[in-house]
Amino acid sequence: MKYDFITIGGAAEDIEFVTDAGILINNKKDILRQKLLAFEYGAKIEIDKVHNNFGGGSANAAVCLARLGLCVANIGAIGGDERGRRVLENFKKQGVDNSLEQITKTGATSFSFILVSETGERIIFFSREAEKELRITEKELRSLKNAKWAYITALSGRWRDNIKNIFSVNGIKIAWNPGNAQLQSGARSIGKYLKKTEILIVNKDEAIELAMSDAGHNKKGIIFLNNIKNLLKIIYSYGSKIAVITDGKNGAFAYDGKKIYFQGIIKEKKRVDTTGVGDAFGSSFAAGMELYDGDIKKAMNLGARNSASVIAEIGAQNGLLSKKNI
Repeated sequence: MKYDFITIGGAAEDIEFVTDAGILINNKKDILRQKLLAFEYGAKIEIDKVHNNFGGGSANAAVCLARLGLCVANIGAIGGDERGRRVLENFKKQGVDNSLEQITKTGATSFSFILVSETGERIIFFSREAEKELRITEKELRSLKNAKWAYITALSGRWRDNIKNIFSVNGIKIAWNPGNAQLQSGARSIGKYLKKTEILIVNKDEAIELAMSDAGHNKKGIIFLNNIKNLLKIIYSYGSKIAVITDGKNGAFAYDGKKIYFQGIIKEKKRVDTTGVGDAFGSSFAAGMELYDGDIKKAMNLGARNSASVIAEIGAQNGLLSKKNI
């Protein structure tokens, strides 16, 4: 089967709970943890509301792309449990081909506990048991050879072997939104793959982490590394054709080596939950590059519109726009 996109990474169930009991603390002396959300130690915190939804970076991207009218499959690993069955059903309901999912016998399907503050900002606690069992084998490589794009999100377990195999496929464009394990391994470790990446997508904190892993930049100081233009040029220098950095309320930025593009946020109807906003922007941007023949400005606008819709709903997938909506 021919695919427009194959997304690769996690699929999960999310349990989200909302509370206004947290206190936001500025921690600017630590460039990697500039804001902290604190609760009284030893206290019992009342939860205002609880919501059950679906999530996982790869699953969020797959649903986003499918709603935009593209032919999409997801490659991920889930457990042979009830949670995994619900994840498969959600893919089917959303128009995502779930035939490439791997069902493991040794790990439970991924899940997240997500704390959402009254401002819509969130902290995610996650478990990735089954995801660690993902293997990119000849079967998956055959499917990737029949796709225009691969969209890679956070990987765990034997991620180095999987990344090596994915990037061995010729003729496919790759958009990459690396996860914690990839970022912590450093620019030197993943640099040979970044040179084969069409679109690198990170948020500002992730861009800083990647830059600080590089001996050439890790001593340049907070002021230098907090500057988006500096970060864009550093991230782009690692080899991707387009570098994208999202910066929350400050909008998103892209650089193709010639021009820096800026997209401000589109005012949402209401700010409810930021969960999945980065996934919505990144996958919408990649979709826009396919749908609009590489027009970066249009792709960024599509990302902003979808992000504004997602942030107005609880859950990472509930607010995603359809092709008809667009």
